[in-house]
Amino acid sequence: MENTHLYWRRLRSYFLVFDAPLSLIIALVACTGVVNMYSAGLDYPGRFSGHLVYLVAAFFVMWFMANVPPASLMRFAVPLYALGVALLVAVALFGISKKGATRWLNVGYQIQPSEILKIAVPLMLAWYFQKREGSLRWNDFLVAALIVGVPMLLIKRQPDLGTAILVGTIGFSVIFLAGLSWRLLIALFLVGLISLPLVWQKMEPYQRDRVETLLDPSKDALGKGFHIIQSTIAVGSGGITGKGWKKGTQAHLEFIPEHTTDFISAVYLEEFGFVGSCILVFLYFMLVLRGLMIAANAPTLFARLMAGAVTATFFTYSFVNLGMVSGILPVVGVPLPFMSYGGTAMLTLSMGLGILMSIQHHRKLMTS
Repeated sequence: MENTHLYWRRLRSYFLVFDAPLSLIIALVACTGVVNMYSAGLDYPGRFSGHLVYLVAAFFVMWFMANVPPASLMRFAVPLYALGVALLVAVALFGISKKGATRWLNVGYQIQPSEILKIAVPLMLAWYFQKREGSLRWNDFLVAALIVGVPMLLIKRQPDLGTAILVGTIGFSVIFLAGLSWRLLIALFLVGLISLPLVWQKMEPYQRDRVETLLDPSKDALGKGFHIIQSTIAVGSGGITGKGWKKGTQAHLEFIPEHTTDFISAVYLEEFGFVGSCILVFLYFMLVLRGLMIAANAPTLFARLMAGAVTATFFTYSFVNLGMVSGILPVVGVPLPFMSYGGTAMLTLSMGLGILMSIQHHRKLMTS
């Protein structure tokens, strides 16, 4: 009887790693996503059931990562980063091409290695800054920029500007939290502004088209501007309370492209309107706020930087996706966390949430 009680206590401890506020927020977002996917996937057999499978897999990935102590995560930083960069090189040499982009590898099934870097880059940076804590110099930030820059360039060459920007944003958030000088930050901003004409010249034609389409979608209303025009029509036609669940005409009449993946939020906003959008934005706001609280209370520099990076990831994903379908940002192919269909992105995001929960749980163990 005593052994059974001991076994139960040990098993129970593995499930106490979940942070209650964060778990509640994720559950609400996931439930909203399930309801929305049922409607969005009506014309795509298998999408709804596939989404449920990915959610279950994401839960187990999150649970597993939440049980890994931050100190153990540090040991995987260098190997995971090296593996990710090696896989990106392999994509350049042996990758599978779809719709003019080479982003996938066939390893028995198709994987997108760039997704690994969304975790590997902040993990590597957090490890590096933890090792340099107390003796940081300006050249350390140059090394950090190189850690971010190498995978960014490899991803951009696929070409996949959206993911490259995401990796760069996540990496920059870690560098900023590590103590990047405001003076240097302002200088980099000014250099960025000055170099915009050069950046424009170096951009791929399709990337320039996206910017021009954002500024004037009607210029090619039936071509490159079609996505933005139709998604903004869907958002606007939702009104205050929306057209009702499964009653969105823009999605179900096939006006919104990719409406189970990148444009999933257009379906939601059309069917649930302004009220629904406020609820969704509030949920993502609370998720980001909880992540920032965990980062602020993290016991080590490594944990603080990782928590900040994961939080920045969710902010960037949600902000870019909602901005994209609203017509205020270019179309860059960024999914909405736990709403869009897609296994790789969902598993990557669940890894990040598991890391957040691990940081919070092990902080409590250290302070108790």
